[in-house]
Amino acid sequence: MLSKTLKHLEALVSFDTRNPPREIGTGGIFDYLREQLPGFEVRVTDHGAGAVSMLAVRGNPKRLFNVHLDTVPSSEAWSADPHVLRVEGDRAIGLGACDIKGAAAGLVTAASMTTGDAAFLFSTDEEANDARCIAGFLGTDHGFDEAIIAEPTRCEAVLAHRGISAVRMAFKGQAGHASAENALSLSALHNAMRWGVSALDHVEAQKHLRFGGLTGLRFNIGKVEGGIKANMIAPSAEVRFGFRPLPSQDIDALHASLRDMANPDALAEYEETFRGPSLPSGDVSRAEERRLAARDLADELGLPIGNAVDFWTEASLFSAAGMTAFVYGPGDIAQAHTADEWVELQQLQRYTESIVRILNS
Repeated sequence: MLSKTLKHLEALVSFDTRNPPREIGTGGIFDYLREQLPGFEVRVTDHGAGAVSMLAVRGNPKRLFNVHLDTVPSSEAWSADPHVLRVEGDRAIGLGACDIKGAAAGLVTAASMTTGDAAFLFSTDEEANDARCIAGFLGTDHGFDEAIIAEPTRCEAVLAHRGISAVRMAFKGQAGHASAENALSLSALHNAMRWGVSALDHVEAQKHLRFGGLTGLRFNIGKVEGGIKANMIAPSAEVRFGFRPLPSQDIDALHASLRDMANPDALAEYEETFRGPSLPSGDVSRAEERRLAARDLADELGLPIGNAVDFWTEASLFSAAGMTAFVYGPGDIAQAHTADEWVELQQLQRYTESIVRILNS
């Protein structure tokens, strides 16, 4: 079984699916997957901008397995060709081996060893923060009730994770000489900094909140720029920040609170540039109920339950669409996005065995 999975992983790693530059077409890796899935009804969809998905269905399943095929870019820090799989000791090394082509290889192996109902959705835009593939799929009358999304979780079912939101704020000021009596209030940068202090104090006050093992609100001001020079009042400033809420926190309410902390006379724009919901998603008052439903599904499938995680996954998109969803895959997130990225052979074996067992049940 492991040898089959490694053979498929070797082939999958050889395809360049780096994202960016988002130059992924409908052939290549999808031609390979189609050849490995005889007996499946296959539909490949080009969603534009290098976002391509492939839905492969056998029989009449109600449960969907999803895995993304795109990878982050490689770097000069790699010690060998990132698109040539190397097996060294207890690990398989290659770009995407951990995140998350190892799971795709396991699914293909499991499909060849079973004959029952099965459904796989392969996507290629997860690393772009532009979920066209999943949105396109969820916009169809797909008929699935459950979704298992592959990300590196060390073969444990992850039932909850934080959401994510990124924001651009623009502040306006009135240019003038820094010696002016009202320079403190007229500066766009001063107003941006005052907002930042208020926001940090607000986040500090959220430390007591908990959900499924997660604690508090994650928040980061990633970039502040503006102004011209030290003796000039800054006429404009821009702040880029992001936060990662608990599933029990309302993202829109958080935005309203953060926006209201700014001086309304100085705030020119407040734009959310990206949003990913928490897992579970939907009505925050039902978050625990939906987490327990995912736990029941994992228990039914005989999968060990892991801790909630701080990183975001597309499982939340399936959950937001009303499906029972959790995250489950081989590998450790600590190896994802690293040079000489690797996945343990034992993890590949365990994952493939579990998918065979699930498809045979």
